[in-house]
Formats: sequence, structure tokens, C-alpha cells
Amino acid sequence: MQFELETMNAVFALQKDLSKQPQALSFEHRQAQLHQLLDFVREKRVDIQAAINADFETRSAHETLAGEIMTSVVEIQYTLRHLKVWMKDARVGVPFWLQPGKARIMHQALGCVGIIVPWNYPLYLALSPMCSALAAGNRVMLKMSEHNPHFSAFFKEEMDRIFSNEEVHVVTGGRDMAQAFSHLPFDHLLFTGSSAVGKEVMKACATNLTPVTLELGGKSPAVLTPQCNLKDAAKKILFGKLCNAGQTCIAPDYVLVPEGQRNEFLMHLKDACQTMYPSLQNNPDYSAIINPAQHMRLQTLLREAQADHAQIVALHPEDLGAESRKFAPVAVLLEMDSQLALMKDEIFGPILPILGYSSLDQALALINSRERPLALYVFGEDTDGIQTVLDNTLSGGVTVNDVFHHLLTPELPFGGVGHSGMGAYHGRTGFDTFSKKKSVFTQSAFSLGSLFYPPFGWLFNRVVPHIIGK
Repeated sequence: MQFELETMNAVFALQKDLSKQPQALSFEHRQAQLHQLLDFVREKRVDIQAAINADFETRSAHETLAGEIMTSVVEIQYTLRHLKVWMKDARVGVPFWLQPGKARIMHQALGCVGIIVPWNYPLYLALSPMCSALAAGNRVMLKMSEHNPHFSAFFKEEMDRIFSNEEVHVVTGGRDMAQAFSHLPFDHLLFTGSSAVGKEVMKACATNLTPVTLELGGKSPAVLTPQCNLKDAAKKILFGKLCNAGQTCIAPDYVLVPEGQRNEFLMHLKDACQTMYPSLQNNPDYSAIINPAQHMRLQTLLREAQADHAQIVALHPEDLGAESRKFAPVAVLLEMDSQLALMKDEIFGPILPILGYSSLDQALALINSRERPLALYVFGEDTDGIQTVLDNTLSGGVTVNDVFHHLLTPELPFGGVGHSGMGAYHGRTGFDTFSKKKSVFTQSAFSLGSLFYPPFGWLFNRVVPHIIGK
């Protein structure tokens, strides 16, 4: 580890020093970097799928293609289309008493940006913030997760091939390296992971006054309004829950259903599950849990629910057996006042609690009694019911009558609120996050500024009261 630590510190010192030099990276340079990333994703997509699959034991190649490769390509392409406009100074208006002076906002690179990448989507959650940081003209260092040893090694090798250490450097290693990485005095650090670890990262950044963007998790609810197409909602929620076997930060974590509709919704869940996944163990499109520790954690959650006499319903008839790294999807029927760990911590697996509510106000009260979620999903055919949910909840983002789509829209900022995170990125928001918006006022040869200089005369006594008004 000592060699890796010394290398990391040396590269950081190099990037930090270079970022202080006066010459900014040109549009052409940034454009070339983004094209290099785009070429890497397109040309190495089979290798990417293989490396991620090796870490998960079974990771759906189709999910990797859509959820990591395609999303990365879309993000980079969108940035390339708009980057030249984003880089331009933005003219802003000035009050009449400062005219004919001019004001503008310059967008300048912050310098050296750190990105801590989680294990669940290791390509997309590395490239998406990296794309924004490079577009803004920064130098980038990434800390990959130790839970993706195959992909992390592959990604580091590829980034070393494409970029110099002056531009991009990838750090691997375990918890000690991650702690050392988060203590570096970056000009900005973006962390994606759990709320618990996010608190530790924020503490580390506070020692250097490093600005942070925290993309955390939380319990993202799905709310079915009384007027809802249950079959359609069940299919979409199940897709969101079982994509990557539930190991998705914006997966629907629990569902709130009108009390009299819970059984029908459960029936549609079973039908959707067995249609999407005719088999589990031998199905390459049903992903495994990342490691035995996470698998055991999910088993513990179910055992606690069983001990509390919760009704556990298998959504698929296949028994995977104790040795499988895959986890059979289940629904757990709970009461609104449940104190189980299933309703306290983010599940991050194919377990779906279902709670029946008697009124929409009761459902909203439950959501608002908890920490702010990263995502919220609302399903219904009644515009008023949907708007009631939107008006009376606060979350990082919302998709109405589907899942994930607010994340997949480049023009929408992606980020949490409260315990689900702070700050945002994607598209223009990402460019702004990793830029310093510098205010510039240029005074003209003639101005009214001198009226504010003493000694104060009749003009001051006429103009200032007029500005103030009544």
C-alpha cells in the first residue's frame, strides 16, 4: 500500500500544481478528452461487460449495456453537443445606476477534482461525473471500489493508456486508500455511496474546506394513488427493483398501495416477475449480489421480518439454494407502523416491502416522517392525486408513472437532499458544479459611480432616495 499511497500523493501534487498555472484548457482539448472517453466506451464495451460480470459473478450483460455503457455514451454525447455554449461567458444585466458598465459570468475550472466511485455501477458512476469535470476543464483523480477488483484493474489500465497522469489518474485499493484519498485537499470532491460513509467523507473534506457533492442513498418510495393502473405500475416497479438485483441507489425501496388494492398489486408483481425472469439461477439476465457479505445482510433482514411475523411472499417459485450468490425476489407485507430494519435502512437488494394506506394523507405522512429520499415514484391516472404527492413531498428527483427516467434525462440535475445527498450534476448542472462562476464587472469611461464619493452633493440626494423608493 505504501507505494500506491506515495504514487497517489505524487500525482495529486502534480495535478494541483498544474491546475494553478494560468493557461486554461481549451475547448479543443476538452473536446478531445471527451472523444477519447467516448471511443473507450464504444470500443471496449465487451471487455467492460466481462470485467463487471467477473466482479458480480453474474451481472446481466444487457443491464450493463443499457445501464452503464449506453447511459455513459448519452451523457458524453450530450456534453459534446453543448460544451462550446456552456464555456462562453454569460452576459447579465446591471442596475441603471451602474450603467453603462457591463457584467458577465466567467466559467473557470476549479482545478483538481476527486471522484469516489461505488461498486454497484462502476463504469457509469465513474464516467458521468468524470465527463462533467473534464468538460469544465479540470484534472481528475478517481478512487475505485475495492469490491470491483476486476473492473477497477481494467479501468485503471485503460485510463492510463488513454490519459496522462496530469489529466486523469485512477486509484485502487481498500478502505485505507479511500480514507487517504478523501483527506486530499481537492478543489472539489464527489462521493457516491451510503449516507453513513458520506458523513465520514464530509468530515475528511471539512479539514481542508473541500467543497463536496454527496450522492447518497435512502429509502426511495413508490406511491400508488387510488386511481392507478396496478398492472402497469407493478411491471415498472418490479423492473426498477430487480434491475441489478436491486443494487441501485434509486431503486424503489418500498411501495405504498391503497389498502384494498394490495392483494391485486401483489398478484401483478408475481406475474411480472415470472414473465421477466422465467428462471433465476440459470438466467444470465438476473444479476447476483455483489459479495457474500451483502447476501448475508439481505438474509438477516428477511429473518428479522420472519421473526416479527411479517408476511413474506415469494415473487418467483424457484428456490435458489443457500450456495447461490443470487437472491430470490420477495415481497414483504408490512403495517404502516413497522419498526423493522426493512423500513429503516436502504435495502439494496430484491426485497420489496409493501404497505397499505387508508388515505393519501397517511401515505404522505409516512414519507415525510423519514429522511428525504433520493428518488420518489408516483403512479396514477388522476392528475390531482399525482400533484398532491409532488406538492407535499421533498426528494432528490421524481419520475411519474415510471422509474429511473429523471436520472436518464441529461437536462435534469441529479442529486439528493438532506440525508440523500447535497449538490447535483449531469448535463449543464454537472458543468456548473465543477466550475467556478466568476463575477466580472467592467466599468465604462463614464459612470455614475462618482456620485457615491464624498463630499456628497445634490445628485446623491436626488438619485439614492429615488433608488430606495418609499
